[in-house]
Amino acid sequence: MDYTLFYPQFGSFLITVLAFIFCLSIIVFVHEFGHYFIGKLSGIHAEVFSIGFGPVLLSFHDKKGTKWQIAAFPFGGFVKFLGDKNSASVPELEINSDNQIANHDRASMHGAPLWARFATVAAGPVFNFIFSGFIFFIIFLGQGTTKIPLTVGELFGMPYETKLRQGDVIVSINNIPIEKDFNELSPDLIRALSISPATYIVERDNQLIQLNEIIQNPPRIYQVLPKSAAIASGLKIGDVILSINFQQIDSFEEIKGLVESSEGQSLNVEFWRKGVVKVTTLKPLKVDVPNSKGGFESIYRVGIVGGHFPFDPVTERQSLGQAINSSIESVYKVMEGSIKGLYHILFGNISSCNLSGPISIAETSGQMVKQGGLSYLWFIAVLSTAIGLINLFPIPVLDGGHLMFFTCEAVLGKKLDPRIMSSFMTIGLIFLVILMLFALFNDFFCP
Repeated sequence: MDYTLFYPQFGSFLITVLAFIFCLSIIVFVHEFGHYFIGKLSGIHAEVFSIGFGPVLLSFHDKKGTKWQIAAFPFGGFVKFLGDKNSASVPELEINSDNQIANHDRASMHGAPLWARFATVAAGPVFNFIFSGFIFFIIFLGQGTTKIPLTVGELFGMPYETKLRQGDVIVSINNIPIEKDFNELSPDLIRALSISPATYIVERDNQLIQLNEIIQNPPRIYQVLPKSAAIASGLKIGDVILSINFQQIDSFEEIKGLVESSEGQSLNVEFWRKGVVKVTTLKPLKVDVPNSKGGFESIYRVGIVGGHFPFDPVTERQSLGQAINSSIESVYKVMEGSIKGLYHILFGNISSCNLSGPISIAETSGQMVKQGGLSYLWFIAVLSTAIGLINLFPIPVLDGGHLMFFTCEAVLGKKLDPRIMSSFMTIGLIFLVILMLFALFNDFFCP
């Protein structure tokens, strides 16, 4: 048997596993460090800081007596504070001689003031959001924004010649002048960009030149989405679709139309990659996508994204203010999209297959690594925001459950009975296990 046949599969599997472990571990570290750091500032002593669960692989004690450890199963982590019975922060029941629950030490989680406990628990998700915002900030700062006037940067490799040259300044497209920021396209310009071939007026060497027959919306892949038909078929960024089912493709919109009308039937695809023509088979998958009414609709997709031009526009660096604003907007959009998605799943508006488990997340992390460091960083930021948001749900065991208990304490003016809290924790844990099993079921049986 030729065992070298297994090397690519093994290498791909190893990349996926390592990418997932690194991604999850850094997100968990940030989350738990938020609890630890704010707890320390609030006067609450942390006994254990753990990345992962199960048997301890590596550990040491710091000068304050906190045990820092890495455990065998990297599917989470915890900070065990003084007075916690377990990693879920269930209080230890200390009964005094009068058969009453004893007061905890001020340095314990359950003996600290309400404000300190609330801040310490809330800090985990907040640190996740800050971490996501920082990653988005770095990405936006590095990517920049489209320079105005619109200027041709890198020309993409295409199976045909283009009349454009690097450095050309685009003055107008189909007689519509290019004036505004490209983040705010006017209706007239949107219509002009939809017409291909197009007529461009460009400034080159201080002269205005008219260029005809410029291909817009080329059938070139600008982005490949994870867990998609395109990924499964081996398509990559930069591939140019030449034909689908032997029908010539001249624009990206034609791909969209053929996929949506496919009814899920396999499509024979001929594509161009770095001067070589190749063939593959695409089987469109039905996915739930947002519509203009705020809901969702099920449409066949193959998981590729196109662009307006056969070139990358020249960009200029964003200001710090712009990058900060863009990063905050990105965190908000991830949170908004997650909440809307869960809402529509709960009310049956979209398929429950949109709820992914650890296997799907691991698979996605591996695919993002293969698409480049920027895609992987973006994925980490999105996942960090999602994990922070989920932890705020008012489910016992999660941070949101603890915050719910603290809110009840503030309203009632006294602490809840630890035995009642322990019972709710058990119910919350059972609910989470069922939810995780359901997500794992989706990983195996959803397309």
